[in-house]
Amino acid sequence: MKNKKMLFKKKLVTALLATVFSSSLFAGELVIYTDTSDPAPRKAFEDVVKGFEAANPDVTVKLNIMEREGYKTSIRNFLTADAPDIATWYAGNRMLPYVNAGLFEPIDDVWEKHGMNESLASSASSLTSDGKKWGVPFTYYQWGVYYRTDIFEANDISVPTNWAEFKAVGVKLKAAGITPITIGTKYLWTAAGVFDYLNMRTNGFEFHMALTRGEIAWTDERVVNTMNHWKELLDLDFFLDNHAAYSWQEALPPMVQGKAAMYIMGNFAVAPLLEAGLTEDQLGFFQFPEITPGIALAEDAPTDTLHIPANAKNKVDAKKFLAYVTSVDVQTQMNKTLGQLPINAGSQVADNKYLQAGFKMLSETKGVAQFFDRDAPAEMAKAGMEGFQEFMVKPERLEKILKRLEKVRKRAYK
Repeated sequence: MKNKKMLFKKKLVTALLATVFSSSLFAGELVIYTDTSDPAPRKAFEDVVKGFEAANPDVTVKLNIMEREGYKTSIRNFLTADAPDIATWYAGNRMLPYVNAGLFEPIDDVWEKHGMNESLASSASSLTSDGKKWGVPFTYYQWGVYYRTDIFEANDISVPTNWAEFKAVGVKLKAAGITPITIGTKYLWTAAGVFDYLNMRTNGFEFHMALTRGEIAWTDERVVNTMNHWKELLDLDFFLDNHAAYSWQEALPPMVQGKAAMYIMGNFAVAPLLEAGLTEDQLGFFQFPEITPGIALAEDAPTDTLHIPANAKNKVDAKKFLAYVTSVDVQTQMNKTLGQLPINAGSQVADNKYLQAGFKMLSETKGVAQFFDRDAPAEMAKAGMEGFQEFMVKPERLEKILKRLEKVRKRAYK
């Protein structure tokens, strides 16, 4: 009798353990690391996590938010040693070191299952390497030309759509005593934005990406052609004097004061321009115009992304989260909090004319670049941006600058 009781207890314990073990298979912990420490991104992620947990009550999310610079220096270590299930990062060249090192998981199945090749089409190329998808985008913002609509109207100027019209705008503005384009190149990257647009409009998106991947020589005649288009603007005195002494913020006052009419810049410039005194009626936005007829108009739109580390422990729930965060409604709400643009073409954009314009433009584009210093590796990006600034000041040095960049290319991509 005693043996029967012991056997019964043993079976009961075994059954209970089996039940606990079985339920643990369905109740997972999802560990997410992000660098979204600023107030708006922090709130956006916390809200998304709450929504995901409500929709998936069997999953508990552990959200670890790190300061951005610290995150950048530690990402390789934690991807290698004790990887989370999801990590935030950036598209384009920034993700390639982790893709090439085998630290990110390919997720083509997620893209295919949830129709992302259509809904997230504008960012597909920036998350593709070796024919595979390595993450999903959750937000981006547009670059383009911000301009003083009242100055254009006062001088009977229409928004230009091609290169000849763009140059004609500058000539008319100069005749009125107004600098066509304000810019501050003290910290170099602003000049890279100008280069990106000139090169994509001259040679196309695929050429631009091949150049930043190191596959094309900087002395190639097509790059020279891009730089010659830039020289046309320099010869017409398009840009703010002494721009190398100004940061991008220090280049805002001439536009506010009506001394300059345009700024080739990202959407983050809107808030300080409006805070400095411009009204929405005075500030407009247009797409950088066509240069080579027939070449599709690609855009700069730096994209923040989510990736599943190759060493993640809970890839099943990680894939559920990626599908959730890229869905129509979640993208809408998340980017409303961020004050940026959703990538999902079916999402709604905040009631903001600049975001509305950017969303329409980016949803229709066939190529999204990540910006020169994200698309090119660090050594090439630094040398390139230094060369761009030097060229704007001393365009006669073009041949020397391109030869120098070509030497860097041969070294940087080994």
